[in-house]
Amino acid sequence: MTTTHAPARPIGKAAVGALGALAVATGALESVVTPTLPLLQRELDMSPAEGALLSIVLLVTGALITPIAGTLGDRYGGKRVVVRLMAVVCAGGLVSALAPNLPVLLLGQVLQGAMVGALPLSFILVRAHLPAGESKVAIGVVSGLFVGGAMAGTLAAGPVAEGLSRHWMFALPTFAVIGATVLVHRLMPHDPPRRTDGAGIDWPGLVLLSGTLVTLMLVLGLGADLVAQPLVLLGLVVLLAAFGAGWVAVERRAASPMVDLRMLTRPAVGKSCVLTFLICVGTSAATYLVPQLFAVPADTYGFGASATAIGFFLLPGALAASLAGPISGIGVRRLGSRAVVTAGVLLMTVGLLGLAAAHTEIWHLVVGKALVALANGLCVTAMVTRTATSVDLGDTGIATGLVLVTRVIGFAVGVQVTGAILTAGTPAGSKIPAESAFVAGFVLAAAVTALSLLVVRTMSKGVKE
Repeated sequence: MTTTHAPARPIGKAAVGALGALAVATGALESVVTPTLPLLQRELDMSPAEGALLSIVLLVTGALITPIAGTLGDRYGGKRVVVRLMAVVCAGGLVSALAPNLPVLLLGQVLQGAMVGALPLSFILVRAHLPAGESKVAIGVVSGLFVGGAMAGTLAAGPVAEGLSRHWMFALPTFAVIGATVLVHRLMPHDPPRRTDGAGIDWPGLVLLSGTLVTLMLVLGLGADLVAQPLVLLGLVVLLAAFGAGWVAVERRAASPMVDLRMLTRPAVGKSCVLTFLICVGTSAATYLVPQLFAVPADTYGFGASATAIGFFLLPGALAASLAGPISGIGVRRLGSRAVVTAGVLLMTVGLLGLAAAHTEIWHLVVGKALVALANGLCVTAMVTRTATSVDLGDTGIATGLVLVTRVIGFAVGVQVTGAILTAGTPAGSKIPAESAFVAGFVLAAAVTALSLLVVRTMSKGVKE
């Protein structure tokens, strides 16, 4: 493998602003399903299992696309790849906007999942065009703007879906992505390729990883229903093990692997991946359970909130998450990644336990969700920044891609597990889970998050190890 060191042309505020606009637009498009999931379940007559699938299919696609996007960005230049990736995202947004039924909507979400690969590509561009000190802050800012876009999408999705239609809640942010992509194409200079190995895409690795993730989602989502059919469940578990073992074997032998597993042997990368997985499993509980709890009928233990109200109630959490990115970037530079992650893990654990103990008032859920969102932003941004600045410049896309893949897998696993808890806690003949199911979900998430402190203790104080 050879690496080039051709200098990249410095960029100004306009180019960074274009990347920020793209982060906002993609964040908005990614977030519209969460506050409107109860509405979509009613309009499309979805079962709880189908609703859980809709909420994670974008993330599963992102887990597959991200390492490819990062590798291609290192090899051919970040700008060239990000523009083509956004074309796929825009097509997915339009398909989702026009979808008449669940299968077509799922197809649109699969295509939209390509947006997850935009973040490592943005980091490639930032590191290629900015000095090291400025790039750390810029990475935090771009990450924060992505979350800020999610805040806007969360707030606007409900009113748009209820005032216009569910079709427009996908169409409007898609138009914003199209406009931001044009700005990036015009304002961002081309960055030189960092790798010149010329190897092709690792298609066997992609197929095996796809099979692994799909089978994992089936096991998590259908496990409770398949307890009465142990042979089927055992077959899925064996298939999952076969896909996983096959993928690891292929990636270890591939000349140009889809995911370079050797990166995981580097302490900074490996620990970041483990921490990101545990933290995102914890975050997913609040992300999935809180909107569902808001939508539970008011004549039981819930609040009977509409999609518009749910988006409004989630706004403080989205705002906290948008501030967490820049705060984390500055905190890592001044205090080190370990201090930032420790603070985030403790804050998230407190927030989740608080949600389990007190959820009888709207403000209980609003404050708890905000604490979890702030903590997640602090931790994930610190992990990405730490990883991006601890590897060689030519490995930025691959290393950060691994962390972001871990993020989406952790989130998807957490959603499926908490969804299974709600399903198991729903009395026969009822569509409303028992209140204890929500409590169990929050407590389990807090326990998983607290476990990450064992890994945090082994981290060095600084960014590099």
